[in-house]
Amino acid sequence: MDEDQARARLRAERAEVAGLLTDTEEAGQQDRAAEDETGDIADSAQPLTAQGMDDAVAESLRDRLAALDRALQRLDDGSYGRSVRSGLLIPDDRLDADPAAELTVEEARARP
Repeated sequence: MDEDQARARLRAERAEVAGLLTDTEEAGQQDRAAEDETGDIADSAQPLTAQGMDDAVAESLRDRLAALDRALQRLDDGSYGRSVRSGLLIPDDRLDADPAAELTVEEARARP
């Protein structure tokens, strides 16, 4: 994959994921605030469930941001497009599907 194209895609996805993370964190804060409100006793678990879901989604988004940042770092240091484990080339098809890919398909499948 062309490095300029890869950088543009990674930056665009990073901006999108960062926005989603902000929205998710705000939703989590609202759910925490709703937990403190009085209301129907039958619904008392609803804010806790929503809060847990928000936290899980936020963690996943933080993981994706970290992967995107690592990919941008690999672009900067010249190792982008190579497996972080073996150094083998990652095929362009895989990088097209996931520009932040760190492993070849075979390595990802074998990952514990």
